[in-house]
Amino acid sequence: MDIVMVGAGNLATHLACALYEQGYRIRQVYSRTKESASLLASQVEADYTNQVEKLCPLAAIYICALKDDVLPTLIPQLTAVNPNALWLHTAGSIPMDVWEGHVERYGVIYPLQTFSKHRKVDFKQIPIFIEVKHEGDLGTLDYMAHRLTDKVYRVSSEGRKRLHLAAVFACNFTNHMYALTQELLDDYGLPFDVMLPLIDETTQKVHRLSPKQAQTGPAARGDKKVMDAHRKMLADKPQLECIYQLLSDSIEKMKQ
Repeated sequence: MDIVMVGAGNLATHLACALYEQGYRIRQVYSRTKESASLLASQVEADYTNQVEKLCPLAAIYICALKDDVLPTLIPQLTAVNPNALWLHTAGSIPMDVWEGHVERYGVIYPLQTFSKHRKVDFKQIPIFIEVKHEGDLGTLDYMAHRLTDKVYRVSSEGRKRLHLAAVFACNFTNHMYALTQELLDDYGLPFDVMLPLIDETTQKVHRLSPKQAQTGPAARGDKKVMDAHRKMLADKPQLECIYQLLSDSIEKMKQ
């Protein structure tokens, strides 16, 4: 089946390349900038455009991997190109019915992973969550997802929003903790990589234990003396002190 990829960002790049490797023909890539469109197109032997009105009207499937605030504004113009095709978006936080009133056949393909263009990922390890409006399109979407991974789940828009929220805690907030860690270490000229063995072991533990069982540290032990000392060290960083207190309180409550 021919696919048009609408978007050329991190997710679009990995998804288009993975589908291409599985034998799908990426007919065209659209991006707001010609440079991004041409870069991805060169990787999947596709044409490219940076003009919506020049989208190929002949594809069977259109996959939109755009910013959450951009997709709804572009849908009327995009779908007018081929209202009979199957239109999919890849967002965790946007409901499937964003397509309602514009096309009859639509759905969602949501890979739950963090993507960076220059870091290769193994799609076989990535769970993909799918949703379709019409049961007649389920086979097409399910087959596509299973070409990429065995971890395919059918989930509603409400369930996908919960997944996205949980992913923000598991990924985005966790990575922000790493960034704050680096700032604390930078103050004393210490390299961030001294934390990597600790980070790696913490990650590995939750493959074997529940996160609650794996929790360690002064808050989990109820060690008030250590926590008081930590808060004093953060006296000149009120925002960090607040974060420290909120997280410590949450850990203590969960341990009760």
